[in-house]
Amino acid sequence: MHLEIAQSTPTAAAMARVVQAHYPLGDVVAAEFLRRSFNQVYGLTLADGRRVVARLCAERPRGEPRLQFEADVLQHLRARGCPVAASLPTTTGEVAVRITLPEGEREVMLFEHLDGEATTDLPANIEAFGRGLAQLHAAGEGLQSSAPHYTLNLDHLLLRPLQHLLHAPTMTAELRPQLEALGLRLHDRIAALGELTQVLCHGDAHSDNNFITVSESENGADQRQAVFFDFDDTGPGYLAYELAVYPWWLHPRSVDGVWSEKALARWNHFISAYQAVRPLSEADVAALPMFVAVRQFWLLGEYAGRVPVWGSQAMPLDYLQRQVKVLTQWEGLELAMPGITAADASD
Repeated sequence: MHLEIAQSTPTAAAMARVVQAHYPLGDVVAAEFLRRSFNQVYGLTLADGRRVVARLCAERPRGEPRLQFEADVLQHLRARGCPVAASLPTTTGEVAVRITLPEGEREVMLFEHLDGEATTDLPANIEAFGRGLAQLHAAGEGLQSSAPHYTLNLDHLLLRPLQHLLHAPTMTAELRPQLEALGLRLHDRIAALGELTQVLCHGDAHSDNNFITVSESENGADQRQAVFFDFDDTGPGYLAYELAVYPWWLHPRSVDGVWSEKALARWNHFISAYQAVRPLSEADVAALPMFVAVRQFWLLGEYAGRVPVWGSQAMPLDYLQRQVKVLTQWEGLELAMPGITAADASD
């Protein structure tokens, strides 16, 4: 009997053999399976003491992984002094190696290991994260790459995820028109704002995809810098979306969710530090809370597209019912903008 496989999970030892066979790095002496989420991630230690991270790419609702573009982005940012986890080429100079698994071929991409501390709620770290993201956007200007890439526009972030969501197996005839109307109203509200700032987006900058390094400055004070990794959602797109990912991460995604004082303080530290490097336009400020809701639609579409791997109860009916209430509430969501106001930014 032939059984179809949705997604298998190679062991850490198997991934070590793949890396040792296809990368010019010498022996792999230790391996650890770190995480299974949207991708599967492994930590490897080489005989010379170096550490690397292997990412086994999963099938994704947003389309095939754009690995060459991701590698080009990392090379471009590194060349401009932006601290990122660069990708490592295979023995034959490719950006990834394809391996055959029971479900078919999947790609493994290898990256430098980054050291540092988590951003957490430490104000100095959050400010370093905000400054670092602004510097990353500045460094991303002028990228030259002909490789296929994601474009983080409303089709990619909202309309296609909405379609995945509407066709989820647990969706009901009652909820479907409510969620569709919410998504289309959100689309129209953003479109009515006119032209919004575009940047080369990290795509998933919610503070868990960066570390903070601490060094001593000439005067003996701590000098903190954000170092970034996990660029598999990268592409040109809306600055307002990129910045909305962090408040989306902070805001309770529950029916009666309200900003806590701690979450507001973290948002204030982040956006003030960002604007000190790159001021925002009035239109981008207005778009920010709308893109918090866009991010939730994007996530729901990703979940719906992964039902064959995660199961239908990754999105049970009561969860979908809550989403209608949360997204309805978020139609009136506001984000405080401390320090530099929208009017100041548009002068």
